[in-house]
Amino acid sequence: MADNLYIFNFSYSEESIMTIKNNSFRLFFLKFTAFFIIVFITDFIIGNSLKKFYFKQNSGFDYLTTYAIEKTKADFLIFGSSRAVNIFNCDIFEEQTKLSCYNVGRYGEPIFYHYGVLKAVLKRYTPKIIILSFDAGNFSKNTDDYDKLSVLLPYYQNHPEIRPVVELKSPYEKLKLLSKIYSYNSLLLPIVANNIGFNENKYFNINGFIPIDKFFSGPLQTFDYSKEGELDSVKINTYKHFIQDCIKSNIQLYIVCPPYMINQIGIPPSIIAAKKIAQQYNIDFFDYSKDEFYTTKPQLFADYRHLNPQGVKIFSNAIIEKINYKTQFLKANK
Repeated sequence: MADNLYIFNFSYSEESIMTIKNNSFRLFFLKFTAFFIIVFITDFIIGNSLKKFYFKQNSGFDYLTTYAIEKTKADFLIFGSSRAVNIFNCDIFEEQTKLSCYNVGRYGEPIFYHYGVLKAVLKRYTPKIIILSFDAGNFSKNTDDYDKLSVLLPYYQNHPEIRPVVELKSPYEKLKLLSKIYSYNSLLLPIVANNIGFNENKYFNINGFIPIDKFFSGPLQTFDYSKEGELDSVKINTYKHFIQDCIKSNIQLYIVCPPYMINQIGIPPSIIAAKKIAQQYNIDFFDYSKDEFYTTKPQLFADYRHLNPQGVKIFSNAIIEKINYKTQFLKANK
């Protein structure tokens, strides 16, 4: 038995052990580097492909944003969320003021978006008149409003003027935007739909204005604005910057709160704050939120937040009359 027993005694020098460890580290490093290169190349190719097709869109909301940021040179611009998009008819403004007009509003977007678009516009040219449509609750604290800045991500690289606005989205935006895909990762379906013309006739627009051709059918909703809660100081500061940039550029700015068809309890704190700030800068703030001329006429509304074409015509003419009066006053006092 003892003759058939073989005992192997392996011993490694310290140098051999170090060589094995170094080889293992090199293999890990090579694999990691190869993985990183593959991820980088994939991100670069897919991201640039998405970018190409994003900016090829010729319909849809992203196309309208691109037009607002990079193309329009209208003398008269209208900013705001859906109440701007659906209430301010550019045809009426052009006819009455003899100025070219474009509605750069976008559904559901907060003051951050409007300020970003303004910064991009002012980088290219200076409009003569701007209307900023203001809504009750615009200054309310809402983290979703920061997430909505994702619609401006595709413009981050080529528009340094809007980067400080986009970076409000989160403290990590600069890092995330190292990825080429990140700017478009939630936009794949709209990009595909708008490149194949699926949405081409979905939203008829007149220089950015989208009418809602229907009648309000109730019931009347009650809103208690005394419960709005704490206001967002970042939103308030962005609103101030919007006003300041218009003043610096010698633009006639009008802030307008269109009417609501609601049973309103209290005055929205956002409107109170916005009015006060506008007064500090000597900017006209036209508050129609509780104007009985409109709130007693449900036939002028499409729903509780938006006017229908009949209401739009009456309201647009009322705003134009005030603007014309102010313009004549300014000319007379030059």
